[in-house]
Amino acid sequence: MELIHESVGKKLYRDGDRLIKSFDESYSKAGILNEALNQARVEETELNIPKVLGVTVVEGRWSLIWEYIDGETLEALMHKHPEKEDEYLNFFVDLQIRMSSERVPLLGHLRDKMHMKISASAYPATVRYDLHMRLDGLPRHNKLCHGDFQPSNVVITPDGTPYIIDWSHATQGNGSADAARTYLIFKLQGKDELAEKYLKLFCTKTDTAIQYVQRILPIVAASQSVKGKPEEKEFLDKWVNVCDWQ
Repeated sequence: MELIHESVGKKLYRDGDRLIKSFDESYSKAGILNEALNQARVEETELNIPKVLGVTVVEGRWSLIWEYIDGETLEALMHKHPEKEDEYLNFFVDLQIRMSSERVPLLGHLRDKMHMKISASAYPATVRYDLHMRLDGLPRHNKLCHGDFQPSNVVITPDGTPYIIDWSHATQGNGSADAARTYLIFKLQGKDELAEKYLKLFCTKTDTAIQYVQRILPIVAASQSVKGKPEEKEFLDKWVNVCDWQ
């Protein structure tokens, strides 16, 4: 096996035409099995995603085995060809819209997940109450939501086929909330110009008011705060404590 990527608590290995994702003890068995189940359920859609091949224990660590998809991430391509940023961004948004047209009724609901994260956040009760009310006021949809849709989670094969990877946060719910999450990811990465361009493009293509997505941002920011990353706290606090978006 060849180690191809390592992050906190996780290692990715390539073993021929298989990809093995190995988790340390900080990840619960239930969470790892749920990731496999999410991906298996999304496999039943018309989207291109790596198929789950197995769940096992490798060297004492719970591991997931998937198809290995040969290609480059959209993030790598955007970095390599900055002159094609607009073209790639259009492709990215079109893929997100295509994804949100799918239905996976056995997935958990984004609304329930967000309510749990708001309750688990460190914000005062008054702020949490406002966020819960905002969330309950959103239209109830059952669109497929990725939960971490960003260019690094889209792999483009040599023949141009896009594969969406990393379905550990997949739910069904409001597609604009998933877009708000993507916008937040760009902002946290310091890609402010790309974030604004993305949001405008998403809203234009889906005929969605930018203000509508902006009203979801405090909810998404509160959800992100539960990860407890000190470097993100000030930025997220600023968003969460906004009462009225203009």
